Amino acid sequence: MRKHQKVVDITNSYSILALDDDPTMTLTLQTYFQRSGYHVDVENDPYKAIERVRNGHYDILLLDFLMTPICGDQVVEQIRSFNQDLFIILLTGHKSLAPPIKTIRDLEIQGYYEKSDRFDQLELLVESCIKSIKQMRTIQNYQKGLTKITEDMPRIYGLRERKEIADKLLQTAKDLMDGQSVYLALRRESLLDKSAVEPDEPYFLRSMGEAPSLEEVIQLSERVLRQEAVQEDGDWVVAPIVNEKEIVGSLGVRIEGAPQYYQRQLLGIFARQASSAIWNGMLQRLLIEKNEELVKANNILRENYTQIISAMRLLVDTKDIYTRGHSDRVAYYAVRIAREMGKDQAFCEQLHVAGLFHDIGKIGVPDNILLKDGRLTEEEYAKIKEHPAAGAKILSSLTRFQPIVPIIRAHHERIDGKGYPDGLRGAQIPLEARIIAVADSYDAMTSNRRYRSSLGEEKAVKELIAGKGSQFDGELVDWFLRVLQDKETLKKDLAGLED
Repeated sequence: MRKHQKVVDITNSYSILALDDDPTMTLTLQTYFQRSGYHVDVENDPYKAIERVRNGHYDILLLDFLMTPICGDQVVEQIRSFNQDLFIILLTGHKSLAPPIKTIRDLEIQGYYEKSDRFDQLELLVESCIKSIKQMRTIQNYQKGLTKITEDMPRIYGLRERKEIADKLLQTAKDLMDGQSVYLALRRESLLDKSAVEPDEPYFLRSMGEAPSLEEVIQLSERVLRQEAVQEDGDWVVAPIVNEKEIVGSLGVRIEGAPQYYQRQLLGIFARQASSAIWNGMLQRLLIEKNEELVKANNILRENYTQIISAMRLLVDTKDIYTRGHSDRVAYYAVRIAREMGKDQAFCEQLHVAGLFHDIGKIGVPDNILLKDGRLTEEEYAKIKEHPAAGAKILSSLTRFQPIVPIIRAHHERIDGKGYPDGLRGAQIPLEARIIAVADSYDAMTSNRRYRSSLGEEKAVKELIAGKGSQFDGELVDWFLRVLQDKETLKKDLAGLED
């Protein structure tokens, strides 16, 4: 049994205006239909009746056809110029005095009634109008409710905070049902983020208006769980909230009186939309949180990666004081060439790491060979030539360095195929390795070594030009020569590397 339920006669929801220039007739109509439960106003002046329709609200107009100073069809014509929804029944003294059928259709008059001592037939016409008005109101309420849902849902989907989403859902549900109170309850175990609810609370609960007790929420939610559809319980109309697998909560609205069928339907439609919005918000928050965690983890990995690079580079530099800083400069020159070529940031970053590690394989070269002052024997030079393959092998064991392994292995290959360790030729050599080959050779020639002094910039440039098409990629040499023209920037940047 619904608490506080009111039994309402639907006739009280509809109003009638009776128009006739005969006061006796309007009084008779008013008395008869008020006794049937309708609200009835009367008017004897056609012009005043038109203004009453214009400024007030009436569902049905009962009017005489033959009146003064204007007839009923003229009254209807003026009313239809501003009101298309009013239902109109024309009263005539005799069928022969009724307007033509075409006029009735054109003015959208719902019917006409031949006056008599009994109003039974007229009452049937009124009841037929009431049924049509009721259906029209239901359709309009559906449209209004669906428009409300359509307008509110995009805004709700744009929200991220849990309480903001819940409060907006509550307000929309309250407006849809013209409710007094409304609540949203979600079972704790269904939440992706359990921190929203205290450990001893079974539901995440938000309400607007008079909040239900936890016991009421549990009772209402359990009934919805059993029936899996919109339910009525006392003053509450309750709809299920679902995720992909099951019902996980309920959305309830407290209303006055029995809900209309369209209200139940609208609440069911809205609850399904609300379910999607709730889980979309949960997933978005979870995604943001996980993304933040991934960013932190990535930053830690990047920091560790940088530390590994620094440590391994220092291992090479400490082997020979004469080559200290060589890897930094090769990496710098290589990146300058790539930028001059218009390569993107990702390419330049990978090239920079490869430049820093290009000689990592020299860790395995014995000191008596690497630090020898005099000319190397063939056997000793062969040992030196193993360092590209050795470096590639060292880095291949570290997943993070896998992309640069082919670059490290090929940085001593030659365009004419006479390089080592694999004798690659031309485009078989990775572009990054060809760039490093130019940068490496230039820095080696312009640096002091244990076994010789710097050749100087001018002679080094001549050697690069002489090696175009044989040792070096000719286009890359040309790009590098453009870089060398920017002497001020080079001087400043190289000084910074030494610091």
